[in-house]
Amino acid sequence: MTEPATPSARALPPWWTVLVVAIAIAGVAFAIGRFSTFGPTAAAAPGTQSAEAGFARDMQVHHGQAVEMAMDIYRTTDNPDVRVLAYDIATTQSAQKGEFYDWLVTWGLPQAGGPLMAWMDAADTAHHHGGSATSGARPSDAELMTQMGMASAAELAEMRAQTGTTADCTFLQLMIRHHRGALPMAQALLQLGHDPRALAVAQGVIDTQSAEIDLMTSLRSQLGCTG
Repeated sequence: MTEPATPSARALPPWWTVLVVAIAIAGVAFAIGRFSTFGPTAAAAPGTQSAEAGFARDMQVHHGQAVEMAMDIYRTTDNPDVRVLAYDIATTQSAQKGEFYDWLVTWGLPQAGGPLMAWMDAADTAHHHGGSATSGARPSDAELMTQMGMASAAELAEMRAQTGTTADCTFLQLMIRHHRGALPMAQALLQLGHDPRALAVAQGVIDTQSAEIDLMTSLRSQLGCTG
């Protein structure tokens, strides 16, 4: 498949500054973490039940849908700001998704293992996934996907059927929710994890996606989106 052409250089509006800074910080963390991986005193690799492994598995699923949505709108939008944002999300999260896969390979762990978000149960976050005190039943996969901010098949189909500003607004609404779903996972890894590289990435997810939420909220206001 032909790779999308990089959007042509242009002056960015002032409200992109926060995102540019966040991406730069995430890039520095990526470089530091990558080089530190080869240090002579590396700690023991995380195990299959670790927060790092759970985060890597679940965030591959999460980032996969973000890339899919971003590329869908990238191909169809006429709005230059939405197009640049979609390109940034698709490229950044594609790279991170590949890194999460590589972590598990490096640690000798399977790419799948355990229920979605079960690794978060010990974290002090807004989401609790371990079943109620009365029934003991865990949420279904569909309920957990909703907690993760994932779009449903019907929502994706609706966005793809739309055009123009209507499609842009739907994309921004879905992606804001999607980003918000990632934040508790990153926060849980910061509480439960120990691997320095994984912790740096989790903080980068929080910083970058929080900045993008602000930008997408601003874009929705500029476009006059409702709902």
